[in-house]
Amino acid sequence: MSVLDAPVILEAAINGMTSKDKNPHSPRSPEEIERDALLCYELGATIVHAHNTDIMLTGREAADDYLEAWRPILHARPDALWYPTLTGSPDMAGKLEHIELLAKELPLRMCAFDPGSTNIGQPGPDGLPVGGVYGVSYDDCRYAFEFCNRLKMGPALGIYEPNSLRTTLAYHRAGRLPAGAMVKFYFGGDYGLMSTEPGVTFGLMPTEYGLLAYLDMLEGTDLPWSVSVWGGDLMKTPIARLALERGGHLHIGVEEFYSPDRSPSNEELLREAVELCAKVGRPVATMAQTAELLELP
Repeated sequence: MSVLDAPVILEAAINGMTSKDKNPHSPRSPEEIERDALLCYELGATIVHAHNTDIMLTGREAADDYLEAWRPILHARPDALWYPTLTGSPDMAGKLEHIELLAKELPLRMCAFDPGSTNIGQPGPDGLPVGGVYGVSYDDCRYAFEFCNRLKMGPALGIYEPNSLRTTLAYHRAGRLPAGAMVKFYFGGDYGLMSTEPGVTFGLMPTEYGLLAYLDMLEGTDLPWSVSVWGGDLMKTPIARLALERGGHLHIGVEEFYSPDRSPSNEELLREAVELCAKVGRPVATMAQTAELLELP
């Protein structure tokens, strides 16, 4: 199969921590999450990533909060692929506890995990970076990969920095990377992960050479990969089309998008992604094709 014949996996990150103030189209309530998720599946997304109402909920409380939205979604679409985010617990076991609880009650074949650390911030009063460290240690990585293996879940790996990919590849070379893994290249837009002011971001720039650097690192593997831009607009960068031309996939949604000039809905962003796939000439994957392409357990 040639690159242009290969189906494109469209993943919709429908809310994240994006508030209504930042984007009024961000679905926050269970009812809004249900509506947006089902619409995204209808339009061509085969993976939906969502946060619940409060990232600081842990364990049983976090699971119950997710269940309120996802029970009706999976009743309507029992084949749907989805995954929640980690919680704000101080240790990796606590960050993942709700995922095991959810898997006992709903179909859940994927698990979010970021295999490395990065600085997250914004410009301070003097324009210089302020913020904190999103720390993920090697011990955290080991725990999370073993968790995915035990529960037979494909890890959805957020690659904020090149070191995160190096860690992933070390597990891959050792034959210890769980089945179903997908590497998701997170490029830093002008506004970074959280800010509404430009100037403080992370990772590689969303340029041709930024993507090619990651693809150099992936050379010799068959790991599926996608691209996204956090604190920017993926479709206004060269990497969306280049990813499709190189056999990659697209990760879009209200969680990562930011522009001071526009507050799109998940529907708008997904329609733009489908349109670009058509222009490049690649078909959009079905749910079954996505599970097969990722080799999900």
